[in-house]
Amino acid sequence: MPSDSSAADRRRDLVRPRLILIHGSRVSGVQWAAHRRWLEPEFDVSLPDLPGHGVRATQPFTMAAAVDSVSEAVDAAPPGQPIVLAGHSLGGYVAMEYAGAHPDRLAGLVTIGAAAVPRGPGAAAYRLLGLLTERAGRERISRFNDRILARMAVPEVFAAIHADGYWFDAVRDSWAAVMAGGRPELLTHVRCPVLVVRGQFDQLGLNAGRYAAAAPRGRVHTVRGASHLLPLTRPRQTSAIVADFARRCAAPVYPGGRSGSGQG
Repeated sequence: MPSDSSAADRRRDLVRPRLILIHGSRVSGVQWAAHRRWLEPEFDVSLPDLPGHGVRATQPFTMAAAVDSVSEAVDAAPPGQPIVLAGHSLGGYVAMEYAGAHPDRLAGLVTIGAAAVPRGPGAAAYRLLGLLTERAGRERISRFNDRILARMAVPEVFAAIHADGYWFDAVRDSWAAVMAGGRPELLTHVRCPVLVVRGQFDQLGLNAGRYAAAAPRGRVHTVRGASHLLPLTRPRQTSAIVADFARRCAAPVYPGGRSGSGQG
C-alpha cells in the first residue's frame, strides 16, 4: 500500500506542470541543466537527449526517432499532468514535429531560435556546417566551440556543456531532416498556445511571424539584443520566459499558476 508521502507526491505532480526542454544541435540535455535548477522548485523538468546526442549518442538521428524520444518524455508524465514542451534550435524543430503529430497532447509549445524556413541560403549554410564538421575533425571543432561558448555563454551553462562534450555525428542527418520538413505548416493543427521566441539578431528567427501565424494560438516573443544562443547567453531570462508561458498555459489545471508580464 503506498505511503501517505508517496500519494502526496503523486498529487503534487498531477498539478505541477511538466516542462520538457529539448536541446540544440551538437550538445545534449545538459544545455538545460542550469535552467532545471531554477525551474524545478515550481515545475517538473525533463531534459531528454535526442538521437545522436548524449546518452543516445549511438542511435542514428532520424526525425521519427527524435519525435519518439520526446514521446517517451511526454508519456512518462502522470495522467492529467499539464505538459509544456520547449525546444531550442534543432530541438525547436523537433518539438514542432512532435506537436504536429500530437496536436491535442500539449498544454503549451515554445520554440526558441527555430523559426527560419529551411530552404535557400539558410539550408545551404547548414549543409556546409555538416560538411565542415566532418572535414575539420572533432577535436578542432570542439576547440572552436569552446572558444565561442567560453566567450559568449554564462559560465555555469558553459561549464556543463564543456564537461559533457560535443556530439557531431548527427549534424548532417539532423539538419537534413529539418530541411526536409521543418515548415510553419507543422503548427497548423496544433491546438495549444504556441510561443515563438527569437533573439533580435538570430538568423534562425527570420520567419518567426510565419510560424506564429501558422499556429491557431501562436505569438512571437522577441528578445532585444539577443542572438541564436539565447538559452546559453541569457539563461535566466530564457527560463523566465518559459516559466511565465507555462504558468499561463497550465492555469486552468494548476492552482499555483499565476500571470506574469513579458514582451510579446
